[in-house]
Amino acid sequence: MDQMRIGKFIAESRKALGRTQRQLAVTLDISDKTVSKWECGKGLPEVSLMLPLCRTLGISVNEMLSGERLDEESYKERAEENMMDLIKENAENKKRMALSVICGTITVIAVCSLITIASYLQLPVIVRILLIILAFATAVAGIGAAAVLEVKAGYYECPGCGELFVPSIGEYVKGYHTFTKRRLTCPRCGKRGMCRHRVVR
Repeated sequence: MDQMRIGKFIAESRKALGRTQRQLAVTLDISDKTVSKWECGKGLPEVSLMLPLCRTLGISVNEMLSGERLDEESYKERAEENMMDLIKENAENKKRMALSVICGTITVIAVCSLITIASYLQLPVIVRILLIILAFATAVAGIGAAAVLEVKAGYYECPGCGELFVPSIGEYVKGYHTFTKRRLTCPRCGKRGMCRHRVVR
């Protein structure tokens, strides 16, 4: 799905009704920053907001996801395309999540191996130091790559309002986390809490 096209269509539909971002946000009980994010193509409305948003704008969900008004002939065709896009997006998210886990596992094995070699083998001091530096560099690169893959693999769900969002890399890295949750600030309600990671919508 083309987020920029969808965002532009949401903005056009809102303006056609003579509404501001703030007015639309109040109607949907969200922040105007969230509406701005959609219209700039930086995210899609969460599933629970799609129907209320479309009703407010006088469009169908299929038209919103297509980013244009549809006639009867193209409606069914675009509905199928949008469904396939959603299935494809979910499959890509699962693939990124699997790659993130693989990357993290390989990093742990590589770092442990390098530290073990540096600790137990008879090596010159300079070689030992280089191995420790290499282990540190491998850890940083591997964890960084795994983090980037995980951030792009799906969404985080706010425990307060249910908003699905993708955090910035900076916020993701700084957030305290467990295996399935991360402490993040919701862009919709502004509350900070343990947000559950969801690979699919």
